[in-house]
Amino acid sequence: MTKQIKKRLRIKKGLHNKWNFFMFGLLALIIYASLLSNVTPDTVDVGPYSISPRDIQSPITIEMKEETLKKQNDAADKVENIYSYDEDSPLKQAEKSNEIFKAIEKINEAESKNKKDKDPLTLDQKIDQIKGMVGNDQISPEAYTALFNASPSELRTGRDLASSVINDTLKNKIRVDQIEFFRDRAEDKIQQNSNFSSSLKNAVVELTRSNIISNFLLDVDKTKLAKQKAIDEAEPVEIKEGEIIVREGDVVTPEKFRQLKLVGLLDKEVAIYPYLGLLLFVLILVIGLYYFIKESLKATAPLQKKQMLLYVILITFSLIVMKLTSFIDKLEITGIFFVVPIAAGAMMIKMLLNEFTAILSSVLFAVCATLIFNEGSTGTFNFPLGIYVLLGCVAGIIYLGKRHLKSRILKAGVLVSFTNILSILIILLLQNGKYSPVQIGVEIGFGFLSGCLASVLALGLMPVFESWFGILSTTRLIELSNPNHPLLRKLLIEAPGTYHHSVMVANLSEAGCESIGANGLLARVGSYYHDLGKTKRPHFFIENQMNMENPHDKLTPQLSKTIIIAHPYDGAEMLKEYKLPGEIIDIAEQHHGTSLLQYFYHKAVELSNAEIQETDFRYPGPKAKSREAAVVGIADGVEAAVRSLSKPTPVKIEAIIRKIITERLEDGQFDECDLTFKELNTVAKTLSETLNGIFHSRIEYPEQQIKKKVDL
Repeated sequence: MTKQIKKRLRIKKGLHNKWNFFMFGLLALIIYASLLSNVTPDTVDVGPYSISPRDIQSPITIEMKEETLKKQNDAADKVENIYSYDEDSPLKQAEKSNEIFKAIEKINEAESKNKKDKDPLTLDQKIDQIKGMVGNDQISPEAYTALFNASPSELRTGRDLASSVINDTLKNKIRVDQIEFFRDRAEDKIQQNSNFSSSLKNAVVELTRSNIISNFLLDVDKTKLAKQKAIDEAEPVEIKEGEIIVREGDVVTPEKFRQLKLVGLLDKEVAIYPYLGLLLFVLILVIGLYYFIKESLKATAPLQKKQMLLYVILITFSLIVMKLTSFIDKLEITGIFFVVPIAAGAMMIKMLLNEFTAILSSVLFAVCATLIFNEGSTGTFNFPLGIYVLLGCVAGIIYLGKRHLKSRILKAGVLVSFTNILSILIILLLQNGKYSPVQIGVEIGFGFLSGCLASVLALGLMPVFESWFGILSTTRLIELSNPNHPLLRKLLIEAPGTYHHSVMVANLSEAGCESIGANGLLARVGSYYHDLGKTKRPHFFIENQMNMENPHDKLTPQLSKTIIIAHPYDGAEMLKEYKLPGEIIDIAEQHHGTSLLQYFYHKAVELSNAEIQETDFRYPGPKAKSREAAVVGIADGVEAAVRSLSKPTPVKIEAIIRKIITERLEDGQFDECDLTFKELNTVAKTLSETLNGIFHSRIEYPEQQIKKKVDL
């Protein structure tokens, strides 16, 4: 392939990519515009103490923070304080009481020993000394005086009694508010179980009371954790999405007015967030669609310019259909949105473009439907209807099958209707709603009508799009392959040899095209019509010369050349007259390209003494522009060459196929199409396998062997 051709292909590919970017950008704008009204925030014009004109629902779920805080505080207040019992308190407090008695005994003993040497301590000095030893400031001087004046036996008895009462009392769980109660009870025990003097008894009581303390204390940390847990477990107070804040005819109280403001229904400022969200939503949809279509069709048949334009128009048409149906929904007829005939768009995309693009588009329709039909739903997206649309579209694509006959469209419409009915039943059952038989019947009726309308729309619009865009759909190709077509009947009657040759070429070219991902059906139908021009002078072509003299034997090579070269263009004229698609006409014109009529060229060289120009014996072209035209040209030459072999073998067949392909390649016949060396090799292998299946060796039956012996 020359550098100029490579450069031309790069430029063509670059322009094609720019066109695709432009078309997908346009598609994004169309989708954004169609969904814009469905995300525009709804506002109501009401004031405090006014009457609500309708049921006002919350468009979002939002937390009422003040109410939530109040609920959390109430939950925390209900948590009781957590107290902890000090199990060491009886022993510890009893020991403190004992320390006072021991200190008094110690001071008294020291005074007795030092009585002769020093002046005796005064009572105040003793009290100061004992306070320094035990650090208890709760005991009055009178109590210390009584204790210092008591005999050793009385001190021991008082100590044991105080220790016993303190220990017994503190075995109870005593809160702060219960201290006085238990001190009084301890005092009663001492009063009942002692025979001391009143002053000593009072001292023991005072000492005992001072050591009875609260041993069941508030656990601040545990209480704090418990309150925090209660706060965390308190459910936030929310206004739920779809919740009716004010019912029609009710008074808008200040509290309800505050709730309306909180959910944004009173905001009159432009809210930018929904529009930004929609922009991101559309960008993700379109970029994903572009990527999947580009990557999946890269190796087969990428969408051409007019196909991209048609695709955008079909998407726009489908969105308009959904939008109009959403307006009808305002009639408040139960389930009327199920009537949307969106499956028509998916079916037409499959028939006019391809199945994969149709399936991707079905997903696009379903996602857009969740927004377009969100009127009256509890949220921004109406997911049940999205599922309904997706199932209906996919059903239409599957039921069409591979052969897109018009009768098949009607059947697909009926089957889409039944799929819609099943989808509606699924939605109603899953919602577990209480529906009346009338309501269910109405919704099912709309679902059935949707499928019927889809098939009618597809049937009515298919010819329009095919005509406007010159689209050669599978349906149109199948119609053109009908042997009863006037041109094919003309070919069969007037040039039967050419007809059978065309059928063989059709089989070969279809197999070759399908092996490299080209349009096999287009190649087959194009092969049927590629030699139609031979019907003008059928007997000048060898396949139609049965039991007759070859007229070229009596003609000059120049005249024979003129007759032979004319047939592609005669055929193209006839095809144009019958208004056949341009792709079929292109195959008829291009299948010979600018190849050389070698037989008549060499014959002219032999018969003439003058120099013969090779260009005079070449077809005027154009060369094959598509892979289908190139493969038909190869199959045309291969079929004629193999038919001329007396004993075709697999080796001979493959050799002649590769020879023809090599000659055409070296002659530059593939310079203007997208065939690669790898694809040419694949086509050669496929044609070889197909022809080997046709010209396989046959077993001789006994009758044939007997006939041979008789002939001998």
